[in-house]
Formats: sequence, C-alpha cells, structure tokens
Amino acid sequence: MNTKLIFDFTVDKAAHTVYVKKEFAAGLASVWDTFTKAELLDQWWGPKPWFTETKSMDFKEGGQRLYAMCGPEGEKHWALADFTSISPKTNFKFLSGFCDENGNINKEMPLSKWNIDFIDKENTTFVTVAIKHETLVDLEKIIAMGFKEGFTIALNGLDEFITNSKNN
Repeated sequence: MNTKLIFDFTVDKAAHTVYVKKEFAAGLASVWDTFTKAELLDQWWGPKPWFTETKSMDFKEGGQRLYAMCGPEGEKHWALADFTSISPKTNFKFLSGFCDENGNINKEMPLSKWNIDFIDKENTTFVTVAIKHETLVDLEKIIAMGFKEGFTIALNGLDEFITNSKNN
C-alpha cells in the first residue's frame, strides 16, 4: 500500500455529513469498476475480517444493490443501496440503509445519502465521498457504531486489492 496517497476523513456535525477523500494508485476505469461491479465490491467492501456478499445488484438509476455484511462468526447484517443518479466514470449517488435479506428497510436505523465523485489524475484516481444523514443523532449513531474505523479499513482493503490486481 502506498502511504503517500491522500486520505482524509472529516465529520461535519453541523451538516450531518461525513466527507472522505481517498487517492488510489490506479486509473479511473479500474477504480470506477471496483465501486460499481458486485464481483469486485465483494472483494473489498467491508472491514476485514468482515466481507460482503452481494445478493443482487443492478447498477443503473433506479436499480439497487442488496448485500450482506458477513462476520467471522457467520453473522449477516443486510444493507440496501438504491441508486438515484449515475454519471459514468464521474459520479454516482445512492440512498443507503440497513434492511432484511429481502431488502425491507429497517426504519429503526438511520438512512444515509451517498454522493461519490471520481477524478482522474494521470496515474491516480481521487474518490471523494459525501455521506449525508437526516439528523445529527443519525450521524452520531453511525459514528458510534464504528463507521469511521470500518470504512477506513475497507478503503485500505481496496488499496490492497488494487495493488494485488496490478501484480497478478
């Protein structure tokens, strides 16, 4: 993993938003694919030793990704991403929430609006993520659940995945 690559994680409580900026040592097309293809997402999305299993994914506006975050003891926590906007290789947005294995949203848990931008910089790609929550309470609940640590581990796992893919 290249430690000189930019990584920034900021919580803006006033805006109820988490901002993440991460630079990857790969071209735009490769990084885009790792965020938008189920078979690649499942190889890095999740903080090790946890991993994801995608049950279904239709990456298009109005489409969804239904997946389970799987733990080392066999536990599964389901999540749903509803894709609301897609500008190929530039940006996509989705509404994310916890759900059951059939995609029924758990209304007791916060929903979040994700906005992910991809910026090509010659030999690297910058990914900026804004994750907006409805209320400060929702934001604080997700942070208390370990979101910062988990998402950081997952993004570092993506770095490893990209490095290993180049070496194969």
